[in-house]
Amino acid sequence: MEAFWEMGFWVWAVALFATALFLGWYVNWRGALTSVEIERYLEKLKAGQPDDRNDMTTIKRFLEEDDGREFVMLNLVKVVREAPDPVTGITTPGSALLQRYTSVFMRALFAKGGHPAISARKIGGYVDAWNTNPDPGWHIVGFMRYRSRRDMMKLVVDPRFLPAHDFKFAAMAETFSFPTRPIIRIYATPAAWVPLVFALGAAVAQIALLASA
Repeated sequence: MEAFWEMGFWVWAVALFATALFLGWYVNWRGALTSVEIERYLEKLKAGQPDDRNDMTTIKRFLEEDDGREFVMLNLVKVVREAPDPVTGITTPGSALLQRYTSVFMRALFAKGGHPAISARKIGGYVDAWNTNPDPGWHIVGFMRYRSRRDMMKLVVDPRFLPAHDFKFAAMAETFSFPTRPIIRIYATPAAWVPLVFALGAAVAQIALLASA
């Protein structure tokens, strides 16, 4: 035990504990949604958004096909030039209204193990398109990583988050979203590189401890 402390091996125990905490938060360990959960979430969604803003049939099918794995939501957004603030009624730039929504959304998403995978500003029109509607003038493309479909539903039916949707619908002239799963990915996910960062930190810390001994 004395060598454990003198040789600085305790830093690896700290790194291992930090890795366990991170993966416990970042990875879905609960598996796929149950039929009971699906019905409960759909009932809450219908009650919270009576104006049928969502395609309930598509959402229900997506939940029923849950495999318990993470997914990435593609979002295409066209932002209005300006619109009345849902709270004050004051005419406000659409970008400011969208920021009011995303500031709440990002915190809620992060709390449930999600995060932006990529966010990009459109800098040109369609350069390649077949049998599709004309470009409505998209402004933003975003990919949002969700830990699981359960976490997505927890977020959208959370009553604390629902008021932020008013800013979303005020800010967006047009939008559509659909879930995706990467086929080719040339970058490491946080589930891979965060533990490596902890390991590197432990190695550097142990070397520093031994050098100062």
